[in-house]
Amino acid sequence: MNDYDDRFLRIGDVTKRTGRSRAAIYRMIAEGTFPRQVPIGTRAVGWRLSSVLKWMEAPRDYHSE
Repeated sequence: MNDYDDRFLRIGDVTKRTGRSRAAIYRMIAEGTFPRQVPIGTRAVGWRLSSVLKWMEAPRDYHSE
């Protein structure tokens, strides 16, 4: 993995990459089957690209830690 893979994605980018709706993303987070977002500012959150790519490799096998 390089630094490019660890940049942050906002929710719009996550929905485009995964093909899942915003509601589905947040539902999967609550179920522990999608990476949790991380704070990237005082009022903003994002997802690490590396975490989203890992989920995309095997979405059915993913469980958050």
